Amino acid sequence: MKHFIFVVLTILLFSGNSLSADKNEIQLKKQPEIQQMKPHKPVKIKLHRTAKGEYSWDLTGDSVDEIVKADKRLRSLLKVDQAE
Repeated sequence: MKHFIFVVLTILLFSGNSLSADKNEIQLKKQPEIQQMKPHKPVKIKLHRTAKGEYSWDLTGDSVDEIVKADKRLRSLLKVDQAE
């Protein structure tokens, strides 16, 4: 019985040491390129329609290029005059 307990304790001792060694070997590396990436936010559009049936809208977003593209697309879809 003493030998059985000794064997079990020895196995637990060695397995515990190997687990702690694995934890020490695992190191996380930080990559600044990944941390600096921000998700692309879409342009937000608030569309308004007057009683006369005319449309207007408010555009908000982070990218000016995307806002301009959204404005051009809305104008073409709604057939609004470019002079406004």
